[in-house]
Amino acid sequence: MKNILRMTHQRELILEELGNCHSHPTADALYERIKKKLPRISLATVYRNLEILSEAGMIRKLEISGRQKRFDKEIEQHDHVFCVQCRRVDDIKFDQSRLVSLEEGQNQGYKISGCRVEFYGVCPKCQAKNKKKLASKGDCNEGCAKGSCKKNELSERQREVLEVLAKSNDLCVNKDIAAVTSLDPKQISCQLTALKKKGFVTSPVRCKYEITKNGKLAL
Repeated sequence: MKNILRMTHQRELILEELGNCHSHPTADALYERIKKKLPRISLATVYRNLEILSEAGMIRKLEISGRQKRFDKEIEQHDHVFCVQCRRVDDIKFDQSRLVSLEEGQNQGYKISGCRVEFYGVCPKCQAKNKKKLASKGDCNEGCAKGSCKKNELSERQREVLEVLAKSNDLCVNKDIAAVTSLDPKQISCQLTALKKKGFVTSPVRCKYEITKNGKLAL
């Protein structure tokens, strides 16, 4: 079919743009590139020709589980890795001969014609963005000393509530904390909410609270 497929101008342009795009684009993304050169081309035309070129063996169609189909100009056998955050897809070298083949009786009656390996994770760009985002929030993943992270800093009211929970052998309700502090129940509720977000307080039973291991370390 590859030899008898008629190469129209549209198909030539699709192949050209696919070759220039190393991100394994979806049909939608490729359409956005192609319509800059062929403004009157439709998305349906791009979809149809990508399927035709794929069936002809001139491009590869990547059907990554649960995601939009992507297309690849490289038709030689290879595997891919995709980012779970930005959906970027890259080629990866993997020796499939290392895979264990199905033993007799494991194929559920199927005639196996091949297999597909999917790797996934977080790409370098997203890792850098995540690290920058954490730094801008004042968070720290390096096991910093007590008080060096803004997230772990305690206000006087938070410390007062946390100290009561640390000294208690039982779960505490608001009125238990109010009885031994200078705070009213409304103030205590606000502080408990903030402490829960920091991971310093937990509520295993509704409206009853206890200090966590991290909460004890913060004091």
